[in-house]
Amino acid sequence: MEPQKRRPPGSTVGGQFAGTSNPKSALELPAESNGAWPAVQFEDANWTPDPTIPYSNRERQAQTGAYRRAVPAFIAKADLEISSNLAAEIEDASSEIVRFDAEIGTALESYGAILLRTEAVASSRIEQLTASARAIATAETDVDPESRNASMIVANTRTMQAAIAKSDKLDEQMILGMHAILMAAEPDIAGKWRHVQNWIGRGDAGPREASYVPPNSSRIPELMGDLTVFMRRTDLPVIALAGVAHAQFETIHPFVDGNGRTGRALIHAILRNKRTTTASTVPVSAGLLTDTDAYFAALTRYRSGDLEPIISMMASASVRAVTNGRSLVTNLHSIRQSWDERLKARKGADAWRLADLLIRQPVVTRDFVTKELGVAVNNVNRVLLPFENAGILISSGSSSRGRRVWRSPEVLSELDDFARRVGRRTA
Repeated sequence: MEPQKRRPPGSTVGGQFAGTSNPKSALELPAESNGAWPAVQFEDANWTPDPTIPYSNRERQAQTGAYRRAVPAFIAKADLEISSNLAAEIEDASSEIVRFDAEIGTALESYGAILLRTEAVASSRIEQLTASARAIATAETDVDPESRNASMIVANTRTMQAAIAKSDKLDEQMILGMHAILMAAEPDIAGKWRHVQNWIGRGDAGPREASYVPPNSSRIPELMGDLTVFMRRTDLPVIALAGVAHAQFETIHPFVDGNGRTGRALIHAILRNKRTTTASTVPVSAGLLTDTDAYFAALTRYRSGDLEPIISMMASASVRAVTNGRSLVTNLHSIRQSWDERLKARKGADAWRLADLLIRQPVVTRDFVTKELGVAVNNVNRVLLPFENAGILISSGSSSRGRRVWRSPEVLSELDDFARRVGRRTA
């Protein structure tokens, strides 16, 4: 939902964005629920567009006046009731994830790395950020990226890595740290709770026509503290916990930008923290991509107190993710095996280590190979040459910095095919 969110420009007044009012206490929140899941409440506020911004008269008039913004409930101790049918869905999905994680745990490390990247790509695609596998892999080698989107997707990959690496502590600092990595290109907002009003939907000058307006920024620290307490609960099925935590995070929308991608990275931090995954990254976002309308509708239903759609969506997306992930690993494994028959290199040579590296990093430079494999600079060409002779690697000339780049068309094609497959709706 991020691409529709608006970030109001201008100055702040008294800690609130100019044009907002705060008619209720910043700490006044709905009480925790006893029974049904607590629905989001709303409060009245007023908006006046920033007079220094040249909005049209129509837009200025439309965005002047009262609007409604969310007041999410505390959920740390809320009762979570799950129907028997949904419990069965969760159990099936959990079993699939655990089985797949065990399979990946016995495979080459390269497959775990590529699954993490595909999850970052799919999560970015939900936000309308797309790039070819070649552009993304090129950006990862520190060569000048072919597109801004590719750089943003690489940042998302690093966010996923941070989510997993720091998953032992499900707290606010972990979330802020993930966001700092994701939004490193925008240091003014990276790793910081927002101090302005944001909104999702129509309108550049204000939130009055928005489909959803998140809570006042003054509520964020307490809401996020409450959310992290919820995330550390041990009395709930992990997939249900991850689905609700993700939905609550998106409801709070604590950052100026990057909420969707950070919120989906949070899912993987929870799965790893609870030991549902130990070796792999299940591409859940790839599962969500098959029906993004249903995904956004489930988030909306959550705000009305209906938990089942987002939990069910998380379970079904996990099953699809395992199916997609298993297919990707199988196809990449076939490609890797075919290289064994084509490569002419002695046993134990660095060429075989490069073959494994190319599965997770299908675009390389001399500097990248030297860094990753520890090969002496004057020996790199000797490692790359068998791959060129076998047609496994193709040189793409020079980058804008004057460095030669090699790519594996087979791996890149498979990754692009995967991206196309997971975006299709399935019966």
